[in-house]
Amino acid sequence: MNKNERPAFLKGKGAAVGAVLCFVAVITMVGSYTYNHYKKDMEQQIKDAQTTAEQLTEDDSTPANTDDILPTDTDSEDENAENQESQKDVQQENENSMENGNTSTEEIQSTASSNTQNVWFTQESTLAWPASGATLLSFSMDHTVYFPTLEQYKYNPALIIGGTQGEVIHAAAAGVVESIEQTAQTGTTVTLDMGNGYTAVYGQLDEVVAAVGDYIAAGEEVGTLNSPTKYYSVEGPNLYFEIMKDGAPVDPMNFME
Repeated sequence: MNKNERPAFLKGKGAAVGAVLCFVAVITMVGSYTYNHYKKDMEQQIKDAQTTAEQLTEDDSTPANTDDILPTDTDSEDENAENQESQKDVQQENENSMENGNTSTEEIQSTASSNTQNVWFTQESTLAWPASGATLLSFSMDHTVYFPTLEQYKYNPALIIGGTQGEVIHAAAAGVVESIEQTAQTGTTVTLDMGNGYTAVYGQLDEVVAAVGDYIAAGEEVGTLNSPTKYYSVEGPNLYFEIMKDGAPVDPMNFME
């Protein structure tokens, strides 16, 4: 064997080492290229982000066109003038409305006061019979009387006078309409102020021809008779007729002709 010639296994080992070194060199070159490319990309992205931020800052610092947002001085003055004029019109309308309302109230009060002066009922005055029928339930405040519909005994502060549904109910004495109310017990109810603390109450009416403040002479129509409420269904159509003196019920029969 030639002394200068290496053994075969050494030649194979050297080839393997060389291959490994070449592979490592290739990996190193690829890694170096990838890193440099990645670094350049990152630097470019950072530059782009900084440029975008600078542009946004410049846009924010640029003043807006106020012509598109704020009205001109002329427009503002015109709007102020229109608002002031509108406020004056509303104020004037409110004042006119208040004046008209006050005038209407004063006229009603004045008319009612004038009409009240025309009524004068006293203890010696007489009452006309207001409905066509007879007495179904008498006035009784000192002892109870039997109410057929309610099936119980109760005090009765009024006369329950029978009648025909739809018939005209006449004022038993002259009076001024003090109130027109709707109650569960007596239905549509009209109260007449007859003067000197006397009032007459007409209940279970249908069509009332007068209004609050109106004067109704003795014998004139107050309204028509309605069907009875559930409190007087057994008694049938009837007029609830009550006379009061200073708010306390008195027997109407004491004044009947």
